[in-house]
Amino acid sequence: MTEDQSTAARRAAVVPNTGEEQKRQAEQSRETELAQPVGPLQTRQGNTTINETVVQKIAGIATREVPGVYAMGSASQRAFSSISERIPGSRTNVSGGVTVEKGERQAAIDLSIIVEYGASIVEVSQMIRRNVISTVEEATGLEVLEVNINVTDVHLPDDERHDTEEPAHTALQ
Repeated sequence: MTEDQSTAARRAAVVPNTGEEQKRQAEQSRETELAQPVGPLQTRQGNTTINETVVQKIAGIATREVPGVYAMGSASQRAFSSISERIPGSRTNVSGGVTVEKGERQAAIDLSIIVEYGASIVEVSQMIRRNVISTVEEATGLEVLEVNINVTDVHLPDDERHDTEEPAHTALQ
């Protein structure tokens, strides 16, 4: 480095940039930030968007995988689902009891569940959160900020017997 170059380098380090130079540098750094990929769904080659229903289905399936979860949704949602599933050609609703708020890179998930009698609600909730967060993040690349769980009922063993028994008929003779 020549003496003139070293003097210029020292002067540049000591003399602050003018207001115009600072604006230009700030603008260049903003442009550089915008050009950088923000996450696994935003790349230089293009962006991937994921519909909320996709996240709902993934979260619903992940919740149902957890031992101690009897069903999902409220009583009215389950009644409607059971009727609609009897229609030929209909599909099982795996996103029932799941609400999702999703942004470009993050999601928040609300679940309504019914637990099996005897299962620890605390343990079931912890397992659900672990499973839903890991499954959704792995499948979608979205960061799951929170999983809120609303336990709407407890399934009792006697409930199942009453559902399968035929109503008692009284015969008058």
